[in-house]
Amino acid sequence: MCLMQQLTLSGMLNFIDGLWSICGHERIIIFTTNHKDRLDPALLHPGRMDMHIHMGYCTPAGFDVLALNYLGIHDHHRLFPEIKQLIGEVEITPAEVVEHLMRNEDVDLALEGVIDLLKQKKEEKIENNKEKEDEKGEMPEEQSDVKENGSDEAESKKDI
Repeated sequence: MCLMQQLTLSGMLNFIDGLWSICGHERIIIFTTNHKDRLDPALLHPGRMDMHIHMGYCTPAGFDVLALNYLGIHDHHRLFPEIKQLIGEVEITPAEVVEHLMRNEDVDLALEGVIDLLKQKKEEKIENNKEKEDEKGEMPEEQSDVKENGSDEAESKKDI
């Protein structure tokens, strides 16, 4: 018979503390989250999590490091200005960039692949913004009256 057990904060803390007591300073434990603000402070207590590293989106300077590490580009490449401009306009993770850098050993083809990806992301961003604007424009009639004419007219419609 299989019993379903829940993971509790207490159980997680005991697990982490147990690992440290057994392993000492010989182990690195990596935790990831998209919502650090939602974690219990007891989990973030020094001794349990001693280093916090924010893994943000790729920056133009970060791209330089990736191009050096994955393509061996030490100097400025003719496609860098376009790539860096696009990186400034969209949100893209370093992992997404690396995935495209590794697809081709030819530097020009690899960088053109990154440009294609960035342009695609830019188009998606524009499309998402249009959809959000369209959603804002489609308010129910009563709400649009409140916005356009003030709350008094909306209140009088409710009384009718």
